[in-house]
Amino acid sequence: MHDHQYFMLQAITEAQTAASEGEVPVGAVIVHAGQIIASAHNQREQLKDPTAHAEIIAITQATNSFESWRLENCTIYVTLEPCPMCAGAILQSRINTLVYGADDPKSGAVKSLYTLLNDSRLNHQCSVVSGIMAERCGTILTDFFKKKR
Repeated sequence: MHDHQYFMLQAITEAQTAASEGEVPVGAVIVHAGQIIASAHNQREQLKDPTAHAEIIAITQATNSFESWRLENCTIYVTLEPCPMCAGAILQSRINTLVYGADDPKSGAVKSLYTLLNDSRLNHQCSVVSGIMAERCGTILTDFFKKKR
């Protein structure tokens, strides 16, 4: 069985692809039964779509693969703490576990600003593992924005 670092490295590879395309470097992979079933990176600039976050694209790929909107027994690995939109999509797709790297103090909806995935008022909760390869995930973002400025 692969561990969290292995799958986070796959998400980091997606983030690096995003950076090379001029996109904010966030990557995501979705795993089911130890296998990657979806992988994506931010494509907002390319697609001219504000919803084209790595998580949303990966969820769409995974639901197409499953032929169901329910991604039960799946884990999503993301290099950056999801925003409110992505946290909502994770809940709506019934993903069981989120594993993420760097916290996002400006728009994080899992721990930093909100705790959407553990809100007992909602009809689904998602377990969270944070800080996996956080420094490396954060450095990719920091380096990207330094080059932009």
